[in-house]
Amino acid sequence: MDMKNKLESEVSNMGNEKKDQILQNFNHFKGYLADKVKKGEILGMNDEQLAKTTTFIADYLSRHEEPRNREQYLLQELWDSGSKEEQHSLAHMLLKMVRQA
Repeated sequence: MDMKNKLESEVSNMGNEKKDQILQNFNHFKGYLADKVKKGEILGMNDEQLAKTTTFIADYLSRHEEPRNREQYLLQELWDSGSKEEQHSLAHMLLKMVRQA
């Protein structure tokens, strides 16, 4: 199973309660992403691989989840307004943000 299928399976199989717990509060959301980034780094993923993974997850959330707070709403608006190149840049910025969290 390739990385995209594995990620999609993990996110889509996550229980609603767990999703709500992560997405309800923006700080929880950032903490969850920071944890996943650290795990990716431990596995040897470089920044570009992490950005591609972040892009995939952001794309999935934009299509399948409603924003649960102002920050997520803003991120979704930026995401949906951007070109693929701009979304990729935003993915790098998200990585930088969660590393500083």
